[in-house]
Amino acid sequence: MKVSRSILAVLLATSFSTVSMAADVVKIAITGPFSGGSAPMGLSMRDGAKLAVSQINQSGGITVAGKKMKIELIERDDEGKNDRGALVAQEISSMGDISAVIGTVNTGVAVMGDKYYVEKGIVKIITPAAGSASMTQWSKAGVKDLPIFRFASHDGIQAQMVVEKALRLGFTRVAILHDATNYGVSGRDDLIDQIKKQGNKLNVVALEKFAIGDKDMTGQLIKAKAAGAQAILIWGIGPELAAVASGKEKLGFKVPMIGGWTLSMSNFIDTAGASGNGALMPQTFIEDESIARAKPFILAYHKAYGVARIPSPVSAAQGYDAALLLAEAIHEAGSTAPSKIKLSLENLKVTVKGSIADWKKPWTRWNPLNVETHEAFRRATTVMGKVQNGRVILANPSEKFVLERTNAN
Repeated sequence: MKVSRSILAVLLATSFSTVSMAADVVKIAITGPFSGGSAPMGLSMRDGAKLAVSQINQSGGITVAGKKMKIELIERDDEGKNDRGALVAQEISSMGDISAVIGTVNTGVAVMGDKYYVEKGIVKIITPAAGSASMTQWSKAGVKDLPIFRFASHDGIQAQMVVEKALRLGFTRVAILHDATNYGVSGRDDLIDQIKKQGNKLNVVALEKFAIGDKDMTGQLIKAKAAGAQAILIWGIGPELAAVASGKEKLGFKVPMIGGWTLSMSNFIDTAGASGNGALMPQTFIEDESIARAKPFILAYHKAYGVARIPSPVSAAQGYDAALLLAEAIHEAGSTAPSKIKLSLENLKVTVKGSIADWKKPWTRWNPLNVETHEAFRRATTVMGKVQNGRVILANPSEKFVLERTNAN
């Protein structure tokens, strides 16, 4: 499909506008937390995907079996709540005319809701939820024909990078702090697993959790400080992460925070202020216009939404590229039927040029013994970012070549 192959070169110059839907449409649902603490991720993901869809529609739509079809988006706010997410999934899976779903930010929402898509065989591309349980639940269940794909650097990759970074910095004693959600617990387990895999060279001297909405982390931080932690390895969502950064500052506990990609969210950076500087996290995309591949998307997003900074750049770029990949899969399938789109996603023939990378067959046929078959990202596609004065920058400038690479595979 010409639209997907040359999307950045041709379409990013187009303006963003509301599209009048034609009678013949491909219906795609976008779900995520468009309100609540995870909203920066959900809104950025949604708006990145909507930008791609707008550009595709303005160029005539997707060619499906020789016929041009526009994309119609169905949006649902799951509020980052597991029960609400399950209701959203039930509703969408019962519609009957949905070809695919893009979204989900919170791991717990995926765990609660994705079973409805699996039951109906509806294709879903998870982005940007990174918790391991979102996909491992299906390998553990032995599901033989899975319509769920992920387009995010999963927590297994991220935990590996976090532990590697702590070791490179020369630390031997760390505290692990995590929220009490499925995401936080899964991240904690991934960190502990990675510490074991990397030779138990890190001694976990404090293991503490916190609840969503907690604003005072003094108790957890005092325990970590008293135990002699040299760094805090952390898994959670923006507002609570900011409370840890601020509490650390008040206690004079001058140790770095190294954690999951959510440390790049605007509601961590803005709430933490100067106390957030130096926080380290894995990233698949950096909002830096000096990165040639990223610049067209960044400029298009800024123009479309009238912003100077993307609330969650990783989420936005992943939403954009996921929409391009899905559009190409629908074109190659020559059908809007979920079962045919699934097979197409597993066997993409065309390299799709995205904002993050050139995607050449990012997924393969599902194998319940290997969840990587439905995981698009690998360690080589992910870099470490660092918070500095209200932005995320490359922690190691020499890694810029990774973000300029032409092929993700």
